[in-house]
Amino acid sequence: MYQVLYRKWRPKTFKDVSGQEHITSTLANEIINNKVSHAYLFTGSRGTGKTTCAKIFAKAVNCLHPVDGNPCCECEICKGIDSGDVLDVIELDAASNNGVDNIRDIIDESNFTPVSAKYRVYIIDEVHMLSQGAFNALLKTLEEPPEHVKFILATTEVHKIPSTILSRCQRFDFKRITPEVISKRIEYVASQENIDIEKDAALLIARIADGALRDALSLLDRCSGTGEKITYEVVSSAAGLAGKEKLFSLIDAVNKKDCSNALSIVSELHNDSCDMERLCSDMLNHFRNLMIVKTVKNPEELIICVDEDMKKYKEQSSEFNLQQILYCLSVIENSIISLKNSINKRIETEMTVVRLCNPETQGIDPSIISRIEKLEKIINNEDFPKAAVKNTAQQPEYNENKTEQKIKQEPEKKPEAQPEQDQSGDLPFDKWAEVISSLSSSDIPLMGILSGSSAYIRGNFVLIKCDNPTFPQFIKLPLHSSALKNAIEKITGTKYRLGIYKSSENNQPKRDPLADLINKINN
Repeated sequence: MYQVLYRKWRPKTFKDVSGQEHITSTLANEIINNKVSHAYLFTGSRGTGKTTCAKIFAKAVNCLHPVDGNPCCECEICKGIDSGDVLDVIELDAASNNGVDNIRDIIDESNFTPVSAKYRVYIIDEVHMLSQGAFNALLKTLEEPPEHVKFILATTEVHKIPSTILSRCQRFDFKRITPEVISKRIEYVASQENIDIEKDAALLIARIADGALRDALSLLDRCSGTGEKITYEVVSSAAGLAGKEKLFSLIDAVNKKDCSNALSIVSELHNDSCDMERLCSDMLNHFRNLMIVKTVKNPEELIICVDEDMKKYKEQSSEFNLQQILYCLSVIENSIISLKNSINKRIETEMTVVRLCNPETQGIDPSIISRIEKLEKIINNEDFPKAAVKNTAQQPEYNENKTEQKIKQEPEKKPEAQPEQDQSGDLPFDKWAEVISSLSSSDIPLMGILSGSSAYIRGNFVLIKCDNPTFPQFIKLPLHSSALKNAIEKITGTKYRLGIYKSSENNQPKRDPLADLINKINN
C-alpha cells in the first residue's frame, strides 16, 4: 500500500532530524552519558519534529546496540517499536483521551515492569488538552515515577500547561525549521523518489510550509500527483496561491492608484480558485519584502526568493516610500483579522484593495464625504459657471485719480525680521533633524513616519508637528515613544516629555469653510 511521503521519510535516528540540532545533540549526549531524565516536555509549532524525536528517544533508551546515542534500528526492540509490536512504548493522544480516568489507567499500568524493553515510555501528544483534574492526577507520578518509566509530553501550546507540570519536566523548545533547510530536504526526498522538481518550486514549498517540514512533504506529495515536472506554477496552483506575476501586477496597480485594474486582477484570481485569505497573506508578505528591501542593507539574508524576484522587489520598492509601505501593511493586517469573521471573503478582499488604492478614504468621517459630494454637485451645476462668468465680467472701472490716492495713503511696507518664536511662545527645535537621523539605529519605522516633520519646545515638552496620519498611533506605543525620548536626550542632554503640536490658531473656534462656501454659491 502506498505510504505518504511525510510518513515514509520520517527520521529514524537523531542524525536524520532536520533543523533541531540543538535538541537532538543534547538528547544523544544524555543517552551516551546515562543521564536520562524521567520526564521531558517537547514544545513547538506543528511539523517541527516533536513526536518524531519522542519516538527516536523511546527507541534509543531501549536499543540493545545504541550508536553514539542513536538507536541502531536493526535490533528486535527498534524494529518492534517502529512496527508497533513492542507494547512498552505507549503513545496517547490527549485531545481524545483527556479525562482523569485515562490518566489513572496510565498510573496503574506504570506500576508493572516492562514486558520486553528496558523502559516503559509514555508519549502524551497535545498534552495541553488534558483537563485540570487529569493534570492533578498526573502530578505525583510525574514527579516520582518508577525507575522503569519515562514520560515524554508534547504540545504546541505550552502556555496552557500548569506550572506544576512544567517544573517537573526537562523542557526542549523546537524551533521553526528555516526555509533553506526545508528546501534542501525537499530536494533530497524528491531525488530519492525520482520526482523532477525545480529549485524555485522547492523554495516556494519551503516558504508556504512556514517552518513545518511535515507540511512541506505533504505539499510535495500533492504536487507529485500531477505526474509532471514540479515547477513554480505547479506548486502555486496546488497551494491555491496567486501567481507572482499577478501579485507584482496587483501591487503596481495599487501604487498607480488604478483601482479598476487592481479589482480586475482580484477577480481573475478568484475565478482561478485562489483563496482570498491566502491572497491577503501573500500581499502582506510582499509588502513585508518591500519594507525589508527599503530598510536593510543586505535584504537577501532576510528574504527567501530567487535572484530574478529579488531584482523585481528592488525595482518595485523604489516606487514606494517607507510611509506608503507601512500604511499598506497596516491596512492588510487589519483586513486579515476581519477576513476570519467575514461572511463574504471576496468582498472583504476587494474592500482592502480599494483602501490601498484610495488612502485618502481612511479615517474620514462619512458626513464630511457627503458634504464634499454636495459641494461638487453644486460646482458642476450648469448655472454655476454662468454665475461665475457674470461676476467675473463685472470688473470695476479704472480710475487713475483713485488709484494714485490709494497708493499715497498706503504706507510703504518694510520687511519684518523673522521672529524667533511663534505667537504661542513655542521655540522651534533646531536639532530636530539630528534627532530623526539618530533614530536610524534604534527605530527605522518611526524615522520614516517622522520624515518631513518639525518640532517645537514648550517648557519641558517637545511638541511634534507631523502631517503623517499614522503618527498619533505610532507615538502612543511605548516602543516608539521610548526610542524617541532616548534620541532627544542623546542629542540635547535633557529629558523632555512628548506631545503633539497644535498651534494657537487651531485652538480657536473656526467657522466651517465648507458651509461658508456652499452658502456663498447658493446666494
